[in-house]
Amino acid sequence: MKTRKQLLILLSLSLFLISGTSCQVFYPQHHSKGGVHTNSKGEIPPGQEKKMTGEKSAKQYAPGQEKKH
Repeated sequence: MKTRKQLLILLSLSLFLISGTSCQVFYPQHHSKGGVHTNSKGEIPPGQEKKMTGEKSAKQYAPGQEKKH
């Protein structure tokens, strides 16, 4: 009786451990720092273009921010 109870506990514990190790965890993918992101039209956003050129301001790359003469 005692060995049967121990066998049942051992079997239950081993099944629990096996089922716990077969789980997979997926982590979200982060964007790399060197990648260029585009919008739906295929254009580079002003902030990304600023990063590529090394400028301090993205104002000159933003549409509607051109200097009016």
